[in-house]
Amino acid sequence: MVFVAKSASAAEWRVVAKAISTLVEEASFEASAEGISFRAMDPSHVALIDLFWPNSAFEKYECDKQFRFTVRVADFAKLLSRADPKDSVEVSSREEGKLTIKFSNSYTREFSINLLESPTQPTPLPKITFNAKVMLTGETLQDILSDISTISDHVTIETSKERVTFTGRSEQGTASATLDRKSPEILELTLNQSEPAKATYSIEYLLNITKAAGSQQQPVILEYSTKMPLRLEFKLGDQGGKIGFYLAPRVEEK
Repeated sequence: MVFVAKSASAAEWRVVAKAISTLVEEASFEASAEGISFRAMDPSHVALIDLFWPNSAFEKYECDKQFRFTVRVADFAKLLSRADPKDSVEVSSREEGKLTIKFSNSYTREFSINLLESPTQPTPLPKITFNAKVMLTGETLQDILSDISTISDHVTIETSKERVTFTGRSEQGTASATLDRKSPEILELTLNQSEPAKATYSIEYLLNITKAAGSQQQPVILEYSTKMPLRLEFKLGDQGGKIGFYLAPRVEEK
């Protein structure tokens, strides 16, 4: 068995580790000839992360057969933090139960870690039809969520054909942000129904994943339906990599 994935830098690996760490402590990656994928649900079954990193995103990629490798995310992230900005990063496995991380620049540093036992049950993706789609800049979404978090621990998103509104309420008061279709921060706004789509979600989950996976310069796709799970999609690099994040809606108290 041969698995090699070499990147020009550790930047994207760090994004992957940081995004995964928002939900789980251990990560089981699936490597195939097509690329690397990862999917897992948090212990409370409120959120799910779904990642795909195509082979074209790497300087060098080899995988001669399906390979699953499980690591402790904090340990993996700690190793990646040792990479310098100009280092290339090679993650490989040629020995069962071992993963090698190699940093190369003017000299080479190599780490070998023991893999954990992989879970046997795959995590299925939820089958959901989304009626509302909003694409906006990552910086805008982070700012809006941060603003509303000063008032509330949850955010209600309401999308009509003309605008999207983010609202938070608590005993302290109310906070809201409204973006019209023509706002420069809105890159796309679609609603496949006559009535507005409206649902409420945890700000803590949204802020954590947005800060971990989102780039301020890159667009974020937000999809949902009334009182249904939300899906966020972030770009991973410029070669087709994607990080999807599903979040269950907050059940409103009557």
